[in-house]
Amino acid sequence: MSNKLLNVADYRTLAKKKLPKIIFDYLEGGAEDEKGLRYNQQIFDRWRFIPHRLIDVSKRDISCTLFNKVWSAPFAIAPTGLNATFRPNGDLILARVAAKENIPFILSSAANMTIEDVARQCDGEKWFQLYVVCPELAEQMVKRALASDYTTLVITVDVTVNGYRERDIRNQFCLPLRYRPAVLLDGCLHPSWLLRFLCNGMPQLANFVMTENIGVDVQVAVMSRQMDASFNWQSLEQLRALWPHKLLVKGLVRPEDAKKCIELGADGVILSNHGGRQLDGTLSPMETLSATVQAMYQPVLIDSGFRRGSDIVKALALGANMVLLGRAVLYGLAATGEQGVSEVIRLLKEDIERTLAHIGSPSIRGLTPDFVHNCWQFATVK
Repeated sequence: MSNKLLNVADYRTLAKKKLPKIIFDYLEGGAEDEKGLRYNQQIFDRWRFIPHRLIDVSKRDISCTLFNKVWSAPFAIAPTGLNATFRPNGDLILARVAAKENIPFILSSAANMTIEDVARQCDGEKWFQLYVVCPELAEQMVKRALASDYTTLVITVDVTVNGYRERDIRNQFCLPLRYRPAVLLDGCLHPSWLLRFLCNGMPQLANFVMTENIGVDVQVAVMSRQMDASFNWQSLEQLRALWPHKLLVKGLVRPEDAKKCIELGADGVILSNHGGRQLDGTLSPMETLSATVQAMYQPVLIDSGFRRGSDIVKALALGANMVLLGRAVLYGLAATGEQGVSEVIRLLKEDIERTLAHIGSPSIRGLTPDFVHNCWQFATVK
């Protein structure tokens, strides 16, 4: 490990140097004024640790159990789309590192590799994320994931329409990339990225390809048209009936919505505001975590804004079973590829273990709300 790459923020800085602006802005950007994007990271300052002392922490265990499987760490790689724009075969790199590190990997519907190809080329356990697309396409994708031995289905319910991401609009971001003078110049200023991009060809929205000759721009249009803004509780029940394995609902913020998902057959929920990429100005899922945990007995996972192991420990203390990481691992992917993803995971594991020692908890299973203090209790959502 370089002594200059000590945390996720360092990998972000390197990723920004390695990627053209149009690509980094797609990775980094949020909706509208990006207030929610910034708030997601600032919110962790609300909770301060209250360490226990005189506890034997000479041996520390950061493993966790979810869905009857023991994982090496309490975090997973979140579903993220267009990963090949950051690094060729980005989806496969993430899947293989996750398998090697024994953490869950969630393949996005908007991946650049097909459901089948990732399953065929990676031996680890894989989960599949499904957007709220039209019923016919949803059924087709669910059956493909089932046939390829994916073990968990993650249904994302906060993307009934696309977020208004102004960076992407100003940059005219789309696939295929339009070779405008500014884009060409920026690409030439990042020769390593440009060479990899040219050698590997234009990334495809692989799971939306209808024929071999369909253009990526058409794929994007097809995907947008397939989003089902009428998706409701009955739609969720129909997907539950199609999927015989574990099912998580992602994109919730309200505890009552989480509870209803469980009543309709979900095996757990993922609290999320989509990393600030969909609706600007929403609450952080950290603010409704405790209330959601108290409302149900099934697993509660969470994402949006996690950059430090100490952030993860705070969520675990408030009752989360696992944290999902999106941008954090993508910074590593963009910066140095597979090595970067592995290093980010290693840094976060070490950070979690170190935090446990500092607060006096030998294991994440011993974490409880009394390890943290809410400095803004008047604002807690109940």
